[in-house]
Amino acid sequence: MASSAAARSAWSREIGDVRSCVNPETAGCDTMADEAKKAPEKKERKAKTPEAKTEAAPAAPVTAPTQKPGEPKKGVGSRGMYHYMGEAWKDLESDAMKHLMWQRLVDWRKEGTFVRVDKPLRLDRARALGYKAKPGFVIVRTKVRRGGLRKHRIKKGRRPKRKGILKITMRKSIQRIAEERASKKHPNLEVLGSYWVGEDGRHKWFEIMMVDPNNPVIKSDPKLNWICSSKQSGRAFRGLTPAGKKGRGLVRTKGMGVEKNRPSLRAHDRQGT
Repeated sequence: MASSAAARSAWSREIGDVRSCVNPETAGCDTMADEAKKAPEKKERKAKTPEAKTEAAPAAPVTAPTQKPGEPKKGVGSRGMYHYMGEAWKDLESDAMKHLMWQRLVDWRKEGTFVRVDKPLRLDRARALGYKAKPGFVIVRTKVRRGGLRKHRIKKGRRPKRKGILKITMRKSIQRIAEERASKKHPNLEVLGSYWVGEDGRHKWFEIMMVDPNNPVIKSDPKLNWICSSKQSGRAFRGLTPAGKKGRGLVRTKGMGVEKNRPSLRAHDRQGT
């Protein structure tokens, strides 16, 4: 019994020491009090409150600048006059162009083979080929037959296959023929270039741009006086015009297979044909 009483008293003392150490300010628990002071204080969490959204003021409407009637349209997608002229000539099946071309051909059939005109009909194409509205330039509209060569029928004995009448064409385009004929008609002028303006079932019409190499205005122009050189004489007959260079294979063909085309076929003994 005495031993059990001693055990109870020892147990009660230990419980008392533990209870006294629960409060850090009590004696005998200095270490725990220091640690409690050094521990950082916990910040209280604030409840998030929904913030009121501030609405931005509506932007002022952007007004487009006023455009006066008759002024050209300005902007990224605006085009020049020559662009729309070229687009109109690409679409000849439209109602406006079809009626216009029909009336032109009616009038051109009544005219002669060579007709001198004051201004080019296709101004965009003429300017691209070097035309300038100044003295020394002459525009001639030329009419040329369509189709192959007009071979006469042989009356000697041959079978029809060997007569050689139909499906025989020249190795030069009808446009080059028109340039050569216009150059023969006006021997004092040099052909600068030409372009197509119309055709029907029997004829084709081209406008030939010609330059007078002896005109003082042409001689004084540094961008045009190259045509006054003697090297440019007979340009249409030597294939020096844009249509002639295209027919000689100097425009769209380069590389393997056309080595004999430059400088000319004659320089290679006609081996490139």
